[in-house]
Amino acid sequence: MRRRLLTALVAGALLPAGLAGCGIPDRTEVQVDGRGPAGEPGTLNGSGSQPPTRSATEDPKEFITDYLAGAAGERDQAYDRVKKFIAGEAQGRLRKKQSSEVELTVVRLLEAPEAQLLTNEGNWQVTVRVQQVGVLRADGTLEKPTAPETAYKFKLRHADAGSQGLVMTDLPNVLLLSDTALRQYYGTHTIYFWSSDQSRLVPDWRYLPNAVPVERRVTEVVRWLAGGPSEWLAPGVTRVPDGTAPINNATGTDERWEVNLTMPAAQDDRLAKLATQLAWSLPDLKGQLDLKIQNQKRRTVDLEQERSAHPLYPNLRAPERYCVYGGAIHPLAIGSEPVGAVPVTADANRNVVSAALSRAGDEVLAALVVTRSDQKQRLVVGTGPNPVAAFHSSAHVYRSIGRPIWLRSSDRQHPSGLVVADGTLYRFDDAAGMSPLAGLSRAVTAVAASLDGHRIALIMGGALYVAPVSVDGGEISVGTPRPLTTRLTKLTAVDWYADNQLVFAGNDGRQPAIYQTSVDGAIETPLNRDTGAPVSHLAAYPGGPSGALPSFSFMYQATVAYRNNPVGTKIERSQVRDVADGAKQSDPSVPFFFY
Repeated sequence: MRRRLLTALVAGALLPAGLAGCGIPDRTEVQVDGRGPAGEPGTLNGSGSQPPTRSATEDPKEFITDYLAGAAGERDQAYDRVKKFIAGEAQGRLRKKQSSEVELTVVRLLEAPEAQLLTNEGNWQVTVRVQQVGVLRADGTLEKPTAPETAYKFKLRHADAGSQGLVMTDLPNVLLLSDTALRQYYGTHTIYFWSSDQSRLVPDWRYLPNAVPVERRVTEVVRWLAGGPSEWLAPGVTRVPDGTAPINNATGTDERWEVNLTMPAAQDDRLAKLATQLAWSLPDLKGQLDLKIQNQKRRTVDLEQERSAHPLYPNLRAPERYCVYGGAIHPLAIGSEPVGAVPVTADANRNVVSAALSRAGDEVLAALVVTRSDQKQRLVVGTGPNPVAAFHSSAHVYRSIGRPIWLRSSDRQHPSGLVVADGTLYRFDDAAGMSPLAGLSRAVTAVAASLDGHRIALIMGGALYVAPVSVDGGEISVGTPRPLTTRLTKLTAVDWYADNQLVFAGNDGRQPAIYQTSVDGAIETPLNRDTGAPVSHLAAYPGGPSGALPSFSFMYQATVAYRNNPVGTKIERSQVRDVADGAKQSDPSVPFFFY
């Protein structure tokens, strides 16, 4: 499997190609060609690798904007770069830590800095109003915010004689980094950990300064894997064996690399698992990698063959679009995209409100929300060869059931999914048995699952969260949800847009809108600033490019159904297939993908 991304979407990959990428445009229509896992829309890497230093500017707003980027780059130099912005008498206000402990508080500016002239001598106070995005740690993880501040104030004066520009005389005792600087001076990298049952690789999102030399990037990936997953993801994945650590830096050329490790009890099966992790965590590295344990060569890996033999998402097929029309599931015909037949029998395809269809080998997994005559809803579930004929009904009925989802990581012998019913998140099985999931403190209104099946996104109390999922046979548990900071409020819908990207809907000021964000909430991009009506339903295709359908495709309902290719395109009645002659006219609703 090999990524072939258009130059407009150059991934922030590791070595040797693809080291530069693109900033996120305000609006994006991404077309991807080839096979394999999707690249990430909005992959970071700005035009420059070095953050700004204090300049001779007399503009206090420009000065603070530069200061909020000054800590970017190599950690051991962060304080030295920032000190150049601070007046000598105020440098003690920022207490220095060891480089391994340096943490950057990442903030999103809600508006341009506000400058107030305090004296005629050129003393200024600058206020920045922010959202707390997270804490960027030395291992490249962005953890949840810890600071409560919604604004920061800085005081400036003219620099001392012999120097030009401004310096700070008062500042908060924290290393700040704007999300804009994070985009410009860092590359994003995906590393992989095995799921809790060690059946599938699960992505973990990291940041690395562009200023880090090329030859060190393989070493950083090895250190990240040895150091373990991001804090929020840890309950859903397996760490490498305790005590694993790199010995010196990785060395090599374009065709052959060498990684030397300590690894207690380094059995062949563990080395095989690690080899697959390294192959996918270094996606643009070609040739061979020699894996040594305490200077003894134990395994030689052909990286491209390893990726081909262990695909991230086996059996991922070309997606097909469907919708609900007149209370039944119908295929949609969009351009040259593949059009399928409804994979459930006509007897089951009645009174449908929403549906989830998934493939498990040669079988179809179908979960339908149906309405009874008393307007209450129940979940019906069926599995089997196409078309599915035998269905089971949930034991209880509910006032409202959200869009069900199948967990693609589930054991094929025990397929299962998640659904929200009357504000509670339930796990369901192939017999429509529903069990509430513990550990969620707020009412849930929407749930979505990543393609790997070990991460979910949740909307709870109108806010966005992500959480890890552990799957062990028929048992499913959800880890502690991690909140994501967004500009939107009163969120209504969410889905996975790519490996590490979410698409979600809410209010942008006074208007309903759809945004994209990274899995840690740091890199947020508007996709549709005004959907015309609140979005009640949202479904995306998060997989790799396959067939005529581009990655990063989504459909939504805002009174009527729309798609994003291009964004805001209404799904017409004429695009609904297999409608019986003389059927009552209605609008397509709750569109979704089958893959």
